Parts: sequence; C-alpha cells; structure tokens
Amino acid sequence: MLFLGFTDDVLDWPWRYKLFLPSVASLPLLCCYKGSTSILVPIQLRSFLMHEGEIAMLGKLLSCIVTIDHHSDGAIIDLGMIYLLYMGMLAVFCTNAINIYAGINGLEAGQSYVIGCAVLIHNLWEIFQEPDNRSTFMKENHLFSAMLMFSFVGVTLGLLRHNWYPATVFVGDTFCYFAGMTFAVVGILGHFSKTLLLFFIPQTINFIWSCPQLFKFVPCPRHRLPRFDAATGLMYPSTFTCKKEEYQWLKGYNNRAGTEVANMTVINLTLQLFGPMTERSLCLFLLAFQAICCGFGLFFRYKVSHFFFEE
Repeated sequence: MLFLGFTDDVLDWPWRYKLFLPSVASLPLLCCYKGSTSILVPIQLRSFLMHEGEIAMLGKLLSCIVTIDHHSDGAIIDLGMIYLLYMGMLAVFCTNAINIYAGINGLEAGQSYVIGCAVLIHNLWEIFQEPDNRSTFMKENHLFSAMLMFSFVGVTLGLLRHNWYPATVFVGDTFCYFAGMTFAVVGILGHFSKTLLLFFIPQTINFIWSCPQLFKFVPCPRHRLPRFDAATGLMYPSTFTCKKEEYQWLKGYNNRAGTEVANMTVINLTLQLFGPMTERSLCLFLLAFQAICCGFGLFFRYKVSHFFFEE
C-alpha cells in the first residue's frame, strides 16, 4: 500500500484504479484469514429466521445463499464467501476513506491517531477481561492488534507534530493508504472488523455524502479542498460551477438561482453549517467530532450492543 500511495502521489491515479488496486492488494490478507465467517443475528430478528425450532419463510429464502445454524435457533448465520467479500470491501473502504477525508493540515494524521487510540483501547479492554469471558484465541488476536497499534499510534503522533498547522510535512496518499490498510489488517486478522467500522463513522458519512460526485452523478473537480481567503485567513467551502436550473437539491435556500454549488465533502459541509473557520479551528473541530464518534463506537460496542445480541 505504501507503493500504491507513492505511485498515486506521483502519477495521480484515476479513482477507478484507486478502487481496483486495493482489492488486489487485499487478497493475501484474506488468504491469511483463518477465523469464523459466522455472524450473530440480533435477538429481535431471530424469530424471522426460525420460530419454535422450525425454519421460517425468510430463513428458507436466506438458506439459498447462507447457512443458518439450526441448533442455535436462528442466532447464528454462516455467511461463507459473502463474509470474505465483506472483508475485502472493508480493506478497500479503509484505504480510501482516509484519503478522501483529507486536505487540511493535520487532518489525515490526526484522524488516524484518534482511530488508532480507539482501536488500542478496544484491544486492551478485551485483553484484560476476566479469563472466563474471553478465549485465549481471542486474546491473542487482540494482542496482535495491540502490538501493531502501539507502534502505529506512536509513529503517527510524531508525524502529527510536523503535520499540524502550519505543516512542515505533508503526508499525501502514501500515508493515507498505509494508515487505512493498517486498520484493515488489525480489524480483519484481529477478528473485530465489524467493531472497526464503528470508529469510521465520520469517514462513512463523508463517503456517503461524496458518492454523487465520486460516481459522477454530479460534477467532481479533481480537488475538492476548502477555499482559503488570504484577506481574512479563513476557510470557505469550495464549489463547482453549474447552470442556474441544475442541482437545485444541493443549493441552499438563498442560492437557488446561483451557479455555484459546494463540493460534497464533510469538510465543506462543516463550513456550510458552522460558517468560515481558520484551518486550525476547522481541523480541531473535525478531530473533536472524530473523537466523539469513536467514543460512541466504544459505548455502543460495550453497552448498547448487549441489548441486541445477548439474552
């Protein structure tokens, strides 16, 4: 992934290659995966799969593509190859999610540092659970992840010092792909790929909001970075040009007749909702949002999820 990021910085790969190449790069990772491909079904949905020991209509339909564990009364589904496909897509998402949620000093390294700390807290919590609550196998997986995360967090913190505003080091795609694949590796081989997504809430929102531009439903400039006004020292949303009658659903109520529409990223959306900011303030705001989302992810994993998966 370092090589892919480096070549992207040099050759400026089109987006279609950025989706395809990480998919190929993730194949050795999936070959190393030796864990289960089963998932727990939320308690509220189990009756739709099996009821009183008999498989329900929905369960019969799903049985064509997945395996339902009859002995668990519909609580466990083995996804098989579908689960491997999900993990491959997770690797592609992680490598690109940080890359498209970037562009201001400190944000790439900062969000990676916050996510790395959240993953490390999750690993340590699992490792130091009582022996009866976690198997030795799971503890070894989290120990593997923690060893990588300690190194990653330490290195990223040193990088953040130089990448912070005003930056003297610019990380580029090389670090973004490296960071994303590092998270994918620990999430997949550490067997907490679903929990990992809880720490990527801002990146998920940014990807969903960016989809119309990424898939060319809306014009997508090569660079969607916020616009810097040297006179005020503030950042403003960057825009793309359109006709007056185009993209009315994207224009604000006061800009229906305008010919400029803000680029669809969370960074620009933040500036639209909360007004212009300095680059440093904008980065702090986004990193605070990242930390809140990671805190929510940990809270959901250890407090809320029990209402869905445990009797």
